[in-house]
Amino acid sequence: MGKIDIKKTELVWKGKYDDDGKLIPIEKPGPFPFQIVECINEPRVEKGGEGAQQATLFDIWKGDEGNTFEEGWKNKLIWGDNKFVMSSLLEKYGGAIDLIYIDPPFATGADFTMDIEIGENDRIIHKKHSPIEEKAYRDTWGFGQESFLKMMYERLWLMKDLLSSKGSIFVHIDWRTNALLRLILDEIFGNEFFRNEIIWTYSGPSSPGQSQFSRKHDNILWFTKSADWMFNADDVRIPYHETTAGKFESEGTGFGGTKADLSKGKIPEDWWYFPIVARIRTEILDYPTQKPEALISRIIKACSKEGQLVADFFSGSGTTCSVAERLNRRWIGVDLGRYSIHLTRKRLLELEQSKSLIEDGKQYGRKARPFEILNLGKYERQFWQVKAFGRKDENQALYEYLAFILKLYGAEPISGSSHIHGKKGNALVYIGAVDAPVTIQEVTDSLNDTNEMGMKELHVLGWEWEMGLNDAIQEVAKQSGVRLKLRIIPMDAIDPQAAGKGDVKFFELAYFKADIETKGLKTKVKLEDFVIPHTDLVPNDVKESISKWSDWVDYWAVDFDFQNDTFNNSWTSYRTKQDRKLKLTADHEYTKSGTYKVFVKIIDIFGIDTSQVYEIKIK
Repeated sequence: MGKIDIKKTELVWKGKYDDDGKLIPIEKPGPFPFQIVECINEPRVEKGGEGAQQATLFDIWKGDEGNTFEEGWKNKLIWGDNKFVMSSLLEKYGGAIDLIYIDPPFATGADFTMDIEIGENDRIIHKKHSPIEEKAYRDTWGFGQESFLKMMYERLWLMKDLLSSKGSIFVHIDWRTNALLRLILDEIFGNEFFRNEIIWTYSGPSSPGQSQFSRKHDNILWFTKSADWMFNADDVRIPYHETTAGKFESEGTGFGGTKADLSKGKIPEDWWYFPIVARIRTEILDYPTQKPEALISRIIKACSKEGQLVADFFSGSGTTCSVAERLNRRWIGVDLGRYSIHLTRKRLLELEQSKSLIEDGKQYGRKARPFEILNLGKYERQFWQVKAFGRKDENQALYEYLAFILKLYGAEPISGSSHIHGKKGNALVYIGAVDAPVTIQEVTDSLNDTNEMGMKELHVLGWEWEMGLNDAIQEVAKQSGVRLKLRIIPMDAIDPQAAGKGDVKFFELAYFKADIETKGLKTKVKLEDFVIPHTDLVPNDVKESISKWSDWVDYWAVDFDFQNDTFNNSWTSYRTKQDRKLKLTADHEYTKSGTYKVFVKIIDIFGIDTSQVYEIKIK
């Protein structure tokens, strides 16, 4: 290895410099266009006519909204790898984000699992290493400490590029990585822009037999982009302690010999006491690592103003998004976990019932402003495919991609058919493309080839699926005499750690039955059945807690006027900790007759969504 040219004190790890001693540049994939998965709390706009958009399930986010609420800004909840997301945000939001708070993995060497509630009777299942779940919070770094440092280093550079000139970043960590990340932040932002190390302290039980002091605090490192930063002192003042107040009153002066204004209160110290979420009944979501709203509220109040943009790139249970919304800030939340995105969606939908963060003791009392759920979809997968297999000729790259997926699935490659790629036991296997949904025609062709090869079982693996495919193709499969399984390729497949450990689980598409009745301008959608075919992958304790089909359903929504663009949830029912009941009938009244498409979306207890589109005539 060549001599490393270090111009200042910095933390060095394997992979930071190349063999010639040169600093490896930060990889900035993209920018990629975002796919709009869902629009929430936004009234449907009439589109019809000659210029009506004819797209598939996903519309493309063009980034053409304004930069204020008044100009049409919509808050954003983004599912995906935050490295790809931030790289793609740079084009429009480089230097535009006023405050970043992150609570990244602490490199504990543990996989945090989720507690899920089932049905209406508060049955809680602890899913420890459940094979079906897409891990909503992966905190295991199988390639050692270097992989954790590299992950954080790359992402913190991107965050700096996204911060405005007066912006602040708060990095929430603990004793495991405090020293390491402080050095990385010093290097990226500059030691001169270090403002505080805030100690969040809390109380809790300790083991009687432990041989050290109980660790009951976290560290929050605050850095600014420049020497000119925002700090709203009056928004975060707290009352003086009665002893201090009494001393000021008796002496008539405060600090510096001036008369103290006790009414304003004081700026808090750099240690904060807030109870953990487990002690705050109204906030508990059973999400590991969830932080109290009061903690995030103080940070947002201190370093941003109403209307400014706040971001959290490890958003978890959505605390930052929820708090920013109630404090009248614009926000962007990002998380890799599908379940995290679903939990945040529900949290924002029930915001009306939450407490106000401006008026003490009052309820917030209004819906969340319109927000979008987005991801990078095929674009992130395309980047992975090119990086992993694209340095060869096209046929060789395709062969290696198919072989990779087959290996993850536990299947063997076979040749001789354009619609059959492998074999697993007595079943044949077809694999869909990285950049396109599996179509009904593809499955039909694969079924025909299966019959011609004298086999009776077919597994089709896909990243995305043509809308309504499961419902339409099952009858075709039945008529052909072939047992058909449609399995989703999870995003874990492009995670080197998960793939290397064989920690990638494929699960079958769920399907449901909905009955739609129309009478005049009124229509009624009744959910009648929901089936998860992959029960062989569902833990026994979960299966034993399911008493009826609706117990599998955590959330469902309807777009009564789907226009081939973006799903717009005009009606929603979902379970919360306080209300476990789920409405199974959705009512709607149209303003005029015509032909409409009704888009029904269901999200199960694992955070996995299934959807169908129905066409109806209103007379």
